[in-house]
Amino acid sequence: MAMKPRKKTGVKKMRGGGMVKKMRGGGMVKKMRGGGMVKMATSGSADFELDVADYIEEAFERCGLEVRTGYDLTSARRSLNLLLADWANRGLNQWTIKQRTVAMVSGDGEYDLGSDVIDVLSVVVRRDGTDFQLQRLSRDEYLGIPTKTTTGRPNQFFLDRQLTPNLKVWPVPENSTDVIHFDALTRIQDADVYTNTLDMPFRFYPCLAAGLAYYLALKRAPNRVQLLKAVYEEEFERAATEDRDRSSFNVVPDFQYFRVS
Repeated sequence: MAMKPRKKTGVKKMRGGGMVKKMRGGGMVKKMRGGGMVKMATSGSADFELDVADYIEEAFERCGLEVRTGYDLTSARRSLNLLLADWANRGLNQWTIKQRTVAMVSGDGEYDLGSDVIDVLSVVVRRDGTDFQLQRLSRDEYLGIPTKTTTGRPNQFFLDRQLTPNLKVWPVPENSTDVIHFDALTRIQDADVYTNTLDMPFRFYPCLAAGLAYYLALKRAPNRVQLLKAVYEEEFERAATEDRDRSSFNVVPDFQYFRVS
């Protein structure tokens, strides 16, 4: 009579006696022959990082290739920087939001923000410890202001997104004591040196490796493009979903529709 195969479990019998069980949440527990349980040691570390060379090697492996020449490294690093540039076009990356300040000057309504600024999310003017929100204007709305030299406390702004973004506020500041505070969406730092790590949360590591593999496949492994693109898009969606800002959600009934009998 044929024996049915035994169903696999998370329990493994050790040569010297005792059993080892893999726990659902991670880690291992060893059951001793004489009874009792002993939790096995874990690494105790949470600092795993990959440098630029590691990402390149991983991406080549996913393409079924090997890094053989210096040009392979140069080409892959270029693709990696293009990938990072593409992320700036895909939406908000929470870890790249930096809060910055600009000291206003009386009579000056324009301020350069720095070439690493991609966009401005919100702007306030702080006066005597109180913040006043500024409304964002489009280019046409700003151009439509007839008297741009009017002075007062700024309540509107326009971001001129040139190579070096320029913040224009209106009315023009009436003093030099108010301070602009703004949330800036900034560029991800470049992948320059192969031994450098990249400035991003660990949850984006799989996404970066998958994206670079896809970019390299476009040049080196066309037969794997569709597969690697699908993996990349899935990884990006997962990471981007986790990276979104969270806030409380409350449902409050509108009592005007309640009738009291």
